[in-house]
Amino acid sequence: MTRILLVRGMLAGLIAGLLVFALARWVGEPQVDRAIVFETNMDQAKGEAPEPEIVSRKLQKSLGLLTATAVDGIAVGGIFALVFAFSLGRLPVTDPRSLAVLLAGFGFVTLAVVPALKYPANPPSVGNPDTIGMRTAAYFLLLAFAVVSMVLAIKLQKSLHRKMGVWNASLLAAVFFVFAITAAAHFLPNIDEVPSGFPATLLWKFRVAALELQVLLWSVLGFVFGWFADRSLSARYPEH
Repeated sequence: MTRILLVRGMLAGLIAGLLVFALARWVGEPQVDRAIVFETNMDQAKGEAPEPEIVSRKLQKSLGLLTATAVDGIAVGGIFALVFAFSLGRLPVTDPRSLAVLLAGFGFVTLAVVPALKYPANPPSVGNPDTIGMRTAAYFLLLAFAVVSMVLAIKLQKSLHRKMGVWNASLLAAVFFVFAITAAAHFLPNIDEVPSGFPATLLWKFRVAALELQVLLWSVLGFVFGWFADRSLSARYPEH
Protein backbone atom coordinates (compact mmCIF):
# COMPACT_ATOMS: atom_id res chain seq x y z
CA MET A 1 0.00 0.00 0.00
CA THR A 2 2.88 2.38 0.71
CA ARG A 3 4.09 2.05 -2.87
CA ILE A 4 0.61 2.81 -4.20
CA LEU A 5 0.34 5.86 -1.95
CA LEU A 6 3.81 6.99 -3.05
CA VAL A 7 2.79 6.88 -6.71
CA ARG A 8 -0.47 8.69 -5.91
CA GLY A 9 1.47 11.31 -3.96
CA MET A 10 3.87 11.93 -6.83
CA LEU A 11 0.93 12.24 -9.23
CA ALA A 12 -0.83 14.69 -6.91
CA GLY A 13 2.45 16.61 -6.62
CA LEU A 14 2.77 16.76 -10.41
CA ILE A 15 -0.73 18.18 -10.70
CA ALA A 16 0.07 20.71 -8.00
CA GLY A 17 3.35 21.60 -9.71
CA LEU A 18 1.63 22.27 -13.05
CA LEU A 19 -0.91 24.55 -11.38
CA VAL A 20 1.88 26.32 -9.51
CA PHE A 21 3.63 26.87 -12.86
CA ALA A 22 0.51 28.52 -14.29
CA LEU A 23 0.11 30.78 -11.25
CA ALA A 24 3.82 31.61 -11.19
CA ARG A 25 3.69 32.75 -14.82
CA TRP A 26 0.76 34.99 -13.93
CA VAL A 27 1.71 36.55 -10.57
CA GLY A 28 5.40 35.76 -10.06
CA GLU A 29 7.30 36.21 -13.30
CA PRO A 30 6.19 39.83 -13.91
CA GLN A 31 7.74 40.74 -10.56
CA VAL A 32 10.95 38.91 -11.46
CA ASP A 33 11.13 40.82 -14.76
CA ARG A 34 10.74 44.13 -12.92
CA ALA A 35 13.47 43.15 -10.45
CA ILE A 36 15.83 42.24 -13.29
CA VAL A 37 15.22 45.63 -14.91
CA PHE A 38 16.05 47.31 -11.59
CA GLU A 39 19.25 45.28 -11.30
CA THR A 40 20.27 46.14 -14.87
CA ASN A 41 19.69 49.84 -14.26
CA MET A 42 21.81 49.68 -11.10
CA ASP A 43 24.67 48.04 -13.00
CA GLN A 44 24.46 50.69 -15.72
CA ALA A 45 24.48 53.48 -13.14
CA LYS A 46 27.67 52.01 -11.67
CA GLY A 47 29.21 51.69 -15.13
CA GLU A 48 29.28 47.90 -14.85
CA ALA A 49 28.47 45.58 -17.71
CA PRO A 50 25.49 43.30 -17.09
CA GLU A 51 26.32 39.71 -16.28
CA PRO A 52 26.17 37.39 -19.31
CA GLU A 53 22.90 35.51 -19.64
CA ILE A 54 23.77 31.81 -19.54
CA VAL A 55 20.16 30.79 -20.02
CA SER A 56 17.80 33.12 -21.84
CA ARG A 57 15.08 34.77 -19.79
CA LYS A 58 12.48 33.41 -22.20
CA LEU A 59 13.63 29.86 -21.53
CA GLN A 60 13.88 30.49 -17.78
CA LYS A 61 10.23 31.47 -17.39
CA SER A 62 8.88 28.82 -19.74
CA LEU A 63 10.53 25.42 -19.91
CA GLY A 64 12.88 26.11 -17.00
CA LEU A 65 10.08 27.21 -14.68
CA LEU A 66 7.85 24.34 -15.79
CA THR A 67 10.60 21.80 -15.10
CA ALA A 68 11.37 23.29 -11.70
CA THR A 69 7.75 23.37 -10.49
CA ALA A 70 6.98 19.91 -11.85
CA VAL A 71 10.06 18.29 -10.30
CA ASP A 72 9.51 20.12 -7.02
CA GLY A 73 5.86 19.07 -6.97
CA ILE A 74 6.70 15.43 -7.62
CA ALA A 75 9.37 15.40 -4.90
CA VAL A 76 7.17 17.12 -2.32
CA GLY A 77 4.24 14.88 -3.26
CA GLY A 78 6.33 11.74 -2.80
CA ILE A 79 7.58 12.83 0.62
CA PHE A 80 4.06 13.88 1.58
CA ALA A 81 2.74 10.43 0.67
CA LEU A 82 5.36 8.73 2.84
CA VAL A 83 4.48 10.99 5.78
CA PHE A 84 0.80 10.19 5.19
CA ALA A 85 1.49 6.45 5.16
CA PHE A 86 3.47 6.74 8.40
CA SER A 87 0.76 8.87 10.06
CA LEU A 88 -2.11 6.61 9.04
CA GLY A 89 -3.30 4.91 12.23
CA ARG A 90 -0.90 6.91 14.41
CA LEU A 91 -2.96 10.11 14.49
CA PRO A 92 -6.51 10.33 15.81
CA VAL A 93 -7.79 11.39 12.35
CA THR A 94 -8.91 8.23 10.54
CA ASP A 95 -10.56 9.65 7.40
CA PRO A 96 -7.94 9.70 4.62
CA ARG A 97 -9.14 12.97 3.13
CA SER A 98 -9.21 14.75 6.47
CA LEU A 99 -5.78 13.36 7.38
CA ALA A 100 -4.31 14.51 4.06
CA VAL A 101 -5.70 18.02 4.48
CA LEU A 102 -4.46 18.15 8.09
CA LEU A 103 -0.95 17.06 7.08
CA ALA A 104 -0.96 19.56 4.22
CA GLY A 105 -1.83 22.27 6.71
CA PHE A 106 1.03 21.17 8.96
CA GLY A 107 3.37 21.16 5.96
CA PHE A 108 2.29 24.62 4.84
CA VAL A 109 2.80 26.15 8.28
CA THR A 110 6.09 24.35 8.93
CA LEU A 111 7.77 24.58 5.54
CA ALA A 112 6.26 27.76 4.10
CA VAL A 113 4.89 30.14 6.72
CA VAL A 114 7.56 29.80 9.42
CA PRO A 115 10.59 30.36 7.13
CA ALA A 116 8.80 33.20 5.34
CA LEU A 117 8.23 35.09 8.58
CA LYS A 118 11.96 35.23 9.32
CA TYR A 119 13.52 34.93 5.88
CA PRO A 120 10.93 35.88 3.24
CA ALA A 121 11.51 35.20 -0.43
CA ASN A 122 13.47 37.85 -2.31
CA PRO A 123 13.47 38.74 -6.01
CA PRO A 124 16.64 39.10 -8.09
CA SER A 125 18.96 41.97 -7.08
CA VAL A 126 18.03 41.56 -3.40
CA GLY A 127 20.78 39.88 -1.39
CA ASN A 128 24.55 40.06 -1.12
CA PRO A 129 26.31 37.25 -3.04
CA ASP A 130 29.02 37.19 -0.36
CA THR A 131 26.52 36.12 2.32
CA ILE A 132 24.69 33.44 0.37
CA GLY A 133 26.31 30.64 2.39
CA MET A 134 25.32 32.17 5.71
CA ARG A 135 21.80 32.95 4.49
CA THR A 136 21.29 29.43 3.18
CA ALA A 137 22.54 27.85 6.41
CA ALA A 138 20.31 30.08 8.56
CA TYR A 139 17.27 29.32 6.40
CA PHE A 140 17.69 25.55 6.56
CA LEU A 141 18.50 25.68 10.26
CA LEU A 142 15.19 27.46 10.88
CA LEU A 143 13.49 24.91 8.65
CA ALA A 144 14.92 22.07 10.74
CA PHE A 145 13.78 23.77 13.96
CA ALA A 146 10.31 24.14 12.49
CA VAL A 147 10.06 20.46 11.54
CA VAL A 148 11.32 19.27 14.93
CA SER A 149 9.01 21.69 16.76
CA MET A 150 6.00 20.54 14.76
CA VAL A 151 6.75 16.87 15.47
CA LEU A 152 7.15 17.60 19.19
CA ALA A 153 3.93 19.64 19.20
CA ILE A 154 2.01 16.76 17.63
CA LYS A 155 3.45 14.33 20.17
CA LEU A 156 2.52 16.73 22.97
CA GLN A 157 -1.05 16.97 21.71
CA LYS A 158 -1.35 13.19 21.50
CA SER A 159 -0.06 12.71 25.04
CA LEU A 160 -2.40 15.33 26.53
CA HIS A 161 -5.65 15.02 24.59
CA ARG A 162 -7.08 12.25 26.79
CA LYS A 163 -6.42 14.18 30.00
CA MET A 164 -7.21 17.68 28.80
CA GLY A 165 -9.51 17.10 25.85
CA VAL A 166 -8.76 17.64 22.17
CA TRP A 167 -9.29 21.41 22.21
CA ASN A 168 -7.13 22.21 25.25
CA ALA A 169 -4.41 19.77 24.20
CA SER A 170 -4.32 21.24 20.69
CA LEU A 171 -4.19 24.78 22.06
CA LEU A 172 -1.30 23.92 24.38
CA ALA A 173 0.55 22.20 21.53
CA ALA A 174 0.07 25.27 19.33
CA VAL A 175 1.41 27.54 22.08
CA PHE A 176 4.43 25.27 22.46
CA PHE A 177 5.08 25.37 18.70
CA VAL A 178 4.85 29.17 18.52
CA PHE A 179 7.11 29.58 21.57
CA ALA A 180 9.71 27.15 20.22
CA ILE A 181 9.81 28.80 16.80
CA THR A 182 9.94 32.30 18.29
CA ALA A 183 12.85 31.31 20.52
CA ALA A 184 14.74 29.69 17.65
CA ALA A 185 14.15 32.64 15.32
CA HIS A 186 15.38 35.04 18.01
CA PHE A 187 18.84 33.47 18.03
CA LEU A 188 19.16 33.25 14.25
CA PRO A 189 20.75 36.20 12.43
CA ASN A 190 18.59 38.97 11.02
CA ILE A 191 19.17 39.53 7.32
CA ASP A 192 18.28 42.80 5.59
CA GLU A 193 20.06 43.21 2.28
CA VAL A 194 17.46 45.11 0.26
CA PRO A 195 19.40 47.62 -1.88
CA SER A 196 18.67 51.32 -1.52
CA GLY A 197 15.97 52.50 -3.89
CA PHE A 198 14.46 49.06 -4.47
CA PRO A 199 10.68 49.52 -5.00
CA ALA A 200 8.81 48.54 -1.83
CA THR A 201 5.70 47.58 -3.79
CA LEU A 202 7.73 45.24 -5.98
CA LEU A 203 9.27 43.55 -2.95
CA TRP A 204 5.84 43.18 -1.32
CA LYS A 205 4.17 41.80 -4.45
CA PHE A 206 6.97 39.29 -4.99
CA ARG A 207 6.76 38.00 -1.43
CA VAL A 208 2.97 37.78 -1.57
CA ALA A 209 3.22 35.89 -4.86
CA ALA A 210 5.74 33.47 -3.34
CA LEU A 211 3.35 32.77 -0.46
CA GLU A 212 0.41 32.37 -2.87
CA LEU A 213 2.35 29.69 -4.73
CA GLN A 214 2.89 27.81 -1.47
CA VAL A 215 -0.81 28.08 -0.61
CA LEU A 216 -1.70 26.61 -3.99
CA LEU A 217 0.89 23.83 -3.75
CA TRP A 218 -0.16 22.59 -0.32
CA SER A 219 -3.89 23.06 -0.93
CA VAL A 220 -3.89 21.05 -4.15
CA LEU A 221 -1.59 18.44 -2.63
CA GLY A 222 -3.81 17.98 0.41
CA PHE A 223 -7.14 17.77 -1.40
CA VAL A 224 -6.02 15.86 -4.51
CA PHE A 225 -3.89 13.35 -2.63
CA GLY A 226 -6.66 12.96 -0.05
CA TRP A 227 -9.04 11.99 -2.84
CA PHE A 228 -6.48 9.57 -4.32
CA ALA A 229 -5.73 8.03 -0.93
CA ASP A 230 -9.40 7.61 -0.07
CA ARG A 231 -10.04 5.76 -3.33
CA SER A 232 -6.94 3.57 -2.93
CA LEU A 233 -7.70 2.63 0.68
CA SER A 234 -11.37 2.01 -0.07
CA ALA A 235 -10.42 -0.33 -2.91
CA ARG A 236 -7.87 -2.14 -0.75
CA TYR A 237 -10.04 -2.25 2.38
CA PRO A 238 -13.71 -2.23 1.30
CA GLU A 239 -14.87 -2.03 4.92
CA HIS A 240 -12.94 1.27 5.27
